Amino acid sequence: MRISDCVAQYARVRPGADAVVVSGVSWSYAELDRRVDALASALLAAGLNKGDRVATLQTPHPEFLVVLLATTSIGAIWVGLNPKYRLNELSQIVVDATPKILITRTQVGERRYDADIRALQIVCPSLERIVVFDGDPVLQGAQSNTEFVQSGALVSVDTLTSARQNCGDRDPCLIVYTSGSTGRPKGAVLGHEGIVEFSRTQNALWPVDPLRVLNYFPINHVGCVIDVSLPCLWAGGCIIFLEQFDPGQSLAIAAAAGVTLLASVPSVFQMLLSLPEFQLYDLSKVQLIVFEGAPMPAELIAQLLGIGTNLATNYGMSETTSAITALEPTRDPELLANTVGSAFPGVEVRLVAAGGHHAIAGEVGEVWARSRYNLLEYWRAPLATAQAFSADGFFRTGDLAVQRSDGRYRLVGRVKEMFKSGGYNVYPREVEAALESHSAVAIAAVVSVPHTMWQEVGVAFIELSAPLATSELEDWCRERLANYKVPKRFVILPALPLLPIGKVDRIELRRLALQSEKNAEDDAVG
Repeated sequence: MRISDCVAQYARVRPGADAVVVSGVSWSYAELDRRVDALASALLAAGLNKGDRVATLQTPHPEFLVVLLATTSIGAIWVGLNPKYRLNELSQIVVDATPKILITRTQVGERRYDADIRALQIVCPSLERIVVFDGDPVLQGAQSNTEFVQSGALVSVDTLTSARQNCGDRDPCLIVYTSGSTGRPKGAVLGHEGIVEFSRTQNALWPVDPLRVLNYFPINHVGCVIDVSLPCLWAGGCIIFLEQFDPGQSLAIAAAAGVTLLASVPSVFQMLLSLPEFQLYDLSKVQLIVFEGAPMPAELIAQLLGIGTNLATNYGMSETTSAITALEPTRDPELLANTVGSAFPGVEVRLVAAGGHHAIAGEVGEVWARSRYNLLEYWRAPLATAQAFSADGFFRTGDLAVQRSDGRYRLVGRVKEMFKSGGYNVYPREVEAALESHSAVAIAAVVSVPHTMWQEVGVAFIELSAPLATSELEDWCRERLANYKVPKRFVILPALPLLPIGKVDRIELRRLALQSEKNAEDDAVG
């Protein structure tokens, strides 16, 4: 069993059905299957072997899906790259994953990637071949996607079939990078079996027929690949891609394309609902609304219920193939606002209290999860893998929850310092490391504060060794970090508050951050 099998299956039984759409252009399952086979053959012709890595830099577009499915169908491992990443972020992932082939855009909007790609070739000697998606300028020494695919014409059907028969099930197929407390990204290695079973189970838990979803999530994110794309394909549904998210455009497309499952993070739903013309869009085809990645404010839940359909939510993470808990479709505002549901089918959930014992009902404990969905390992990080699991195979999430009397779970906080901004994980140490790479920064500490739009945002406290303006700090971060990681406020202090043992007092910094936010709000009102 491979994550790509669903495309071949529907190409046989429903060849003319739409599989993917972008900018009004659709591909049927037969067309998607043909493209996957052609690229898989080209990858074999290029010498790609089972376990080799293929990296892809692309917007949410059907072409990314072709590379993902073709790569994994022959036993290789796929790695997604976010076009918003700066060079140092791209380098960290590429150097760690050591891909053999990079299939990439060379221009997205006004940004050119020529220099970035050349730099990646220098720091990653394993990168043997650069393939450029059709429509973008081709770099010297690279191939266009069309030219590369043509090279696979001599690969026999038997060779392709043999490669596919030799992979699947518990074999790795995907590496999703997620930063840890050190600020360095770790690659969560996921397998075919876990992703396929997750897709099937989510479809059964949240039945929508026909399934038509809108996907504007970055391709390196589990939201794009695992929560939206693959469950839709395993249901024989249709993915409508939007390369650049825009609230009004996304609603217009959802209405025109007859989207039946509307899934996103709470901050996006807030942007949609705040549009003056929201009520003008016909969302009558929507059968289910799903919010993920963060809690949803009660007032937003009430507004979404006004559309007239059920809502659902879940709780998971990259390392668990997004599967820990899920809430069944409901119109109960209390459940939607205060729980993340029950254990996802096939997942054992354990809450471990601070003393190491199993938490009783109503007691806070760290969420541990054991299932076939859990990551196979952290890529080339055996120590991190060992530390992530208990002796009996439970993955330690670092999140804190309480089990209610009805058996459902309520998240209450995080053991780790990571926070979520707009549904995306932000790790303070990664941001701090970027700040501290500036010669004028002696030390940096980042904490989070609540935000009405993004749930949480970062506030950076800086101790300088030389004069520097906060605007320069912001520019420095924007050159090195994706936009959602850039702190929303920079505060320069003569010295950061310390605990008696010499560590930065983050509790005091968070108090200062909250006070700073309150002062800013008071000034705005005044």
